[in-house]
This record gives sequence, structure tokens and C-alpha cells, in this order.
Amino acid sequence: MSVQAGASTAGAEEYAIVVRSSRDEDVDAMLRIYLHHVRRGIDALEAPLYQAPQREDLKRRRKNMGSHRLPHLVAELDGTVIGYAYAVPFRKRPAYRYVVKHSIYVDPNHLHRGVGRLLLPALIDACAAAGYRQLIGYIDASNEASLKLHKACGFVQAGYLSSVGFKYGRWTDSVIMQRSLGPGATTLPGAGS
Repeated sequence: MSVQAGASTAGAEEYAIVVRSSRDEDVDAMLRIYLHHVRRGIDALEAPLYQAPQREDLKRRRKNMGSHRLPHLVAELDGTVIGYAYAVPFRKRPAYRYVVKHSIYVDPNHLHRGVGRLLLPALIDACAAAGYRQLIGYIDASNEASLKLHKACGFVQAGYLSSVGFKYGRWTDSVIMQRSLGPGATTLPGAGS
């Protein structure tokens, strides 16, 4: 999978971002991006207590996702990974096998430049192609940019969880966003997928 596009939101410079499946050599960049968001970003709910994953942990997870038809994508600019997105099972029980939840992380130096607008549609397409019917996202309620992105990509609010996270001395809320994939719930699995 490869998608190319891009123009900075500043409009001054044009640049090409490639979205593709991740590779082992992308793990260091993904870990750097992830650790930034865990330590400083909105998603850093566990930052003070969090045991950061190691390089080999991420490599193993990435490989495991691929063997279970779960997409794991990166956004690359001039050979440098500037963001990544992936989907994991929503629940472990068999009844939920057609539902995945996702995460997207963008390099802090490339926020608000359209990286998420390339990654999320590519992830949606990859999940639909793999036969999944619903995509779920848990978004920090204060992350207006992410909520706007998800709405622009066809997600609807499916729920609101009050005071479910605690970080840096304050409670945080989460918005549950959901999007149908492919035929969604209009057909039974195997009958139109």
C-alpha cells in the first residue's frame, strides 16, 4: 500500500508524504514518536507510571499484527517516518472479530500538516479490505484536532466516557468515535464483504 499527497497547511511549501505498510526499520522512529506523545502529549495518561515499550516489543507487536491481517502503516516524508497508525482487535471474544480499534501518532514537528488526514483514510481502507466492519477510536475529549479529523473521515460519536483517565493531577474524558467499514452492518459477514 502506498498513497502520495501533501501540501503544508501553511501553503508555502509543497511536500510529498508516502503512506505505506510499516517495516522493521521503522520501529525506532515509531518508538520516538510514541514516547513523545506518552511523555508530553494528550494521550499521556499513564506517563508518570508508564513503563515504555522497548524496540523489540514494538517489532514483535508489529509482526504479530501483520500475521493477523491487522494494518500497521507509516507516513514517510523524504525517507523519514513522521507518523504511524495501526488497528488492533476491539475485544478478544469471537463475537467482536469484525471490529477493530485504532491509534494514530504523528511526529510533533509535523502536527497540523495533513499527516493524519493521509494516515486515517489509508487505515480505514486497509481495515475494510481486510474484512473488518467497524472501526473504533478512543479520543481524548480535549483533542479537538483529532475529533475534527475523525468527523471529516466519517466517524460519528458513539459514546462519551467522563473522568476515565487521570494525568498530571486532573481527570480526563474520552470520546468514543465509530465508523462503519465496507458494508458495515448492512450484510452478514461473508455475504458482501
